[in-house]
Amino acid sequence: MSTHFTTEIASAEIPSDNPVHQRLLYAYIAAKDFVKGDLLEIGCGDGRGVDVLHPLVSAYTAIDKNDILIDILEKKYPDIKFISQFIPPLSMIPDNTFDTVVSFQVIEHIENDDLYVKEIYRVLKPGGKALISTVNKKYSLSRNPWHVREYFAAGLKQLMTKYFSTIDAKGIHGNEKVMAYYEENKASVKRITKWDIFGMQWWMPRAILRVPYDILNRLNRKKIMNANNSLVSDIVVDDYFVSQNPEESLDLFYIVTK
Repeated sequence: MSTHFTTEIASAEIPSDNPVHQRLLYAYIAAKDFVKGDLLEIGCGDGRGVDVLHPLVSAYTAIDKNDILIDILEKKYPDIKFISQFIPPLSMIPDNTFDTVVSFQVIEHIENDDLYVKEIYRVLKPGGKALISTVNKKYSLSRNPWHVREYFAAGLKQLMTKYFSTIDAKGIHGNEKVMAYYEENKASVKRITKWDIFGMQWWMPRAILRVPYDILNRLNRKKIMNANNSLVSDIVVDDYFVSQNPEESLDLFYIVTK
């Protein structure tokens, strides 16, 4: 059974997903200099970053709501603790437990984002760091019905400031190869959404919009790859980088300290 239920779970195994997969993988590469000790990953998905971060920490705990993915990961990584749970809250975790928390491309899916941040603060040890990434709303190409909300750089920082006094606001951006793909994707999405003359994507309930969104998103990725395979296949993880300008980055990448 495929574990890639939606286009939200970009796969290293699907060629047309490559630019998205490399972009998501890069967050873990960027986190390598910050993780240590007891690590918690919130929203581990299919375990994209486990091999990157696991060798760098003394213990790894990962949480995800997807039971099927958790079952697969438990078999693959028997020395890692996996928890199947909807969050927030992090009800199975005591206060002051982890030296580091990573949570990449998760907060946009959380209904109660305030509690999500509050719980990250609670489970961190004093002096511990959390690394959080999410798509930059400024660079979104359409409404994503899998997202409860998206954030501009200032809005995410304002939310973090409620609980964390030390916030290092960065971004994840791409080089000319990445941005060439982004511009082609942008143009292709524009050609699709021009038929939405009533703006249905903005008012249709998210649950209903997900099916057509996933179908069109998958077709669009394949169309771009078929038109110019190198535009998709030539992108590697090193084509992404940490930017000091989150407002002009594809993703927001914030490092906060308790």
